[in-house]
Amino acid sequence: MGRTAHEAVEHRLRVSTGREKMVRMNGMAQLIERCEGPYGEVVLRRRGECFEIIANGCFLMDSSDGRSERLLISAALGMLKQPHGASLLIGGLGIGFSLAEASADPRPGQICVVERERAVIDWHTKGTQPLRRFAGGGHDDPRTRVVHDDLLHHLRTAGERYDVLCLDIDNGPGWTMTDDNRSVYEPAGLAVLERALTGQGVLSVWSSTRAPGFTSRLAPLFAQVVTMEVPVLAGRRGEPDLVILASRA
Repeated sequence: MGRTAHEAVEHRLRVSTGREKMVRMNGMAQLIERCEGPYGEVVLRRRGECFEIIANGCFLMDSSDGRSERLLISAALGMLKQPHGASLLIGGLGIGFSLAEASADPRPGQICVVERERAVIDWHTKGTQPLRRFAGGGHDDPRTRVVHDDLLHHLRTAGERYDVLCLDIDNGPGWTMTDDNRSVYEPAGLAVLERALTGQGVLSVWSSTRAPGFTSRLAPLFAQVVTMEVPVLAGRRGEPDLVILASRA
């Protein structure tokens, strides 16, 4: 995973199930910044006009296609019975597509973005701000608040409840690279998420792969659980991204 610019143009991203995803990498990658943090190394690279985030040597995301990250927001808001004025939390700032979608929508009354990697926030807000444009007007939106914290810690300590929780954590419930991220999707983590939702609340989860164990854990907790598939773009290889939606109402 996360091969360097001097390696093959095509590389494989191996998931924990042993399956492989093929990702076409055109051109040579330029290192923008490498940072060490409490969760390990995080790297920002540029390949042509495309930016890539690599964590501990593993490819996480890039700026080539934000459809699934946008659907994470729009589909969740669409499930709310009373979306206008909704309080919305995005777990994971990443490239910024989810924040862009939330800020472009007039319905949320407040948008809280929780990101545990200081470097990712800085790539949006400091220096040359290489990722800021992908967040649309999100960082200038008065409804937006960006919090540097671990998601579960924030939810346990902030004492706030949200109509929508949109999670783009790691590679989703089917493939996580750290125990901290894995805990978000396990029963104890789900209990924290459920307590942080309002009575009409919707949980929206991005996933790089199907996660039947996770959806089965959601079923007894929510009135409705739906999985939406985002088709792979024409000419690309790989599996579709998924958005898993769970509604209390």
